[in-house]
Amino acid sequence: MASKDKPTYLAANVNRREVWSWAMFDFANSGYTTVVITTIFNAYFVSMVARNQDWGTFAWTATLAVSYALIIITAPIIGIYADAYAAKKRLLFFTSIGCIFFTLLLSFVGPGDLWLAIFLVILANFFFGTGENLIAAFLPEIVKSNSLGKISGLGWSLGYIGGIVSLGCSFAYVLWAQEQGHQSEQFIPVTLLITASLFAISCIPTFLYLKERAQPQPLLYGHNVVKEVLSRLSNTIKQLRNFRDLTRFLTCLIFYQAGIQTIVVIAAIYAQQVMGFTHNDTILLVVIVNVTAAVGAFVFGIIQDKIGHIPTIALTLIGWIIMVLLAWGAQDHTMFWFAANIAGLCLGASQSAGRALVAYFSPIPRRAEFFGLWGLAVKLSSIIGPITYGLISWISHGDHRLAMLITGSYFIIGLFILMSINVKRGRQAALNSQ
Repeated sequence: MASKDKPTYLAANVNRREVWSWAMFDFANSGYTTVVITTIFNAYFVSMVARNQDWGTFAWTATLAVSYALIIITAPIIGIYADAYAAKKRLLFFTSIGCIFFTLLLSFVGPGDLWLAIFLVILANFFFGTGENLIAAFLPEIVKSNSLGKISGLGWSLGYIGGIVSLGCSFAYVLWAQEQGHQSEQFIPVTLLITASLFAISCIPTFLYLKERAQPQPLLYGHNVVKEVLSRLSNTIKQLRNFRDLTRFLTCLIFYQAGIQTIVVIAAIYAQQVMGFTHNDTILLVVIVNVTAAVGAFVFGIIQDKIGHIPTIALTLIGWIIMVLLAWGAQDHTMFWFAANIAGLCLGASQSAGRALVAYFSPIPRRAEFFGLWGLAVKLSSIIGPITYGLISWISHGDHRLAMLITGSYFIIGLFILMSINVKRGRQAALNSQ
């Protein structure tokens, strides 16, 4: 009877409702990435805000790069602070409010409002990315180490469902507005109001039920927060040599996430500029891809706990390489749809698997700090990949196929680095540190 009441994958003093409330944050914040970064606002930025100039795609990727640079600078510091002062949940609440607020303000951006759009996207994306690091740090607190893949996959899968809900509501409004004869500068801003509202409502369970289990740690410098954090940061840098496999995986992550983040950022742009998709075709494409991504994240999460972290990630990277080749060579919509759905299956799986492996390599007292390093790696990749794509498309006068092909090299490099990682040794280093 006890086994029915308490699933074996749960950590001590954790119930199903708390795991659900943790996963609901993935559901809540995914609408932002789906609508703002991947589908609607990014295409609107290039076509309307930047008025379809050749530098439009580069301006978009550069804007995101600035926000990611801010996260790179602050992620380890925020993670160390969260561990030392047991402040993950408080900081998560603050970053959620920030992302919701600046997403709301994006609804005021109209054609030609370039600098306003850049400023608001930088802030909204900074708060989103920081919150993403913080929620991930709760994962090893709520489930056992042999179930990290399963629950990480569950959260990521639920996230794609949340993306579908936000995009579906936005798409329904867009169709209605078009029937009324409205122009894109009239109906696109409303989709941002819808997205921010759904984020605000959906994250409520997280703040009601997810517990902050960490306790404030003994402080070296009392109430001097700056000295405390900087001292711990210096200590972390010195100790990184003891976490050889974590360091290698973070390097691997930088490369393969550079490819993933590029495709996420330019998917709608590529579909419209190269394949001739209409705005509505693109939205439908992303909805379908989110479905396959949800399936991929959930299924591969279960597979990861059975066959291991490295084989699972390797399978997804091979899938990404195949996807890039298909998208590069696609001459009709059918082939591109096929490539896009391969991307969907690999998208949720590769990101979820990476999060689970970092959790496996993280010492208990330093989870937020190590997920800050994870966030640093992901955001650095988010600069390198899209900026590379934007520069190539700009220099080549809009040759998106060439930019797509070069993007595939990031997955190949990541796969080679992945093969040098020893999971058992990496786990032992985390246990020794504890």
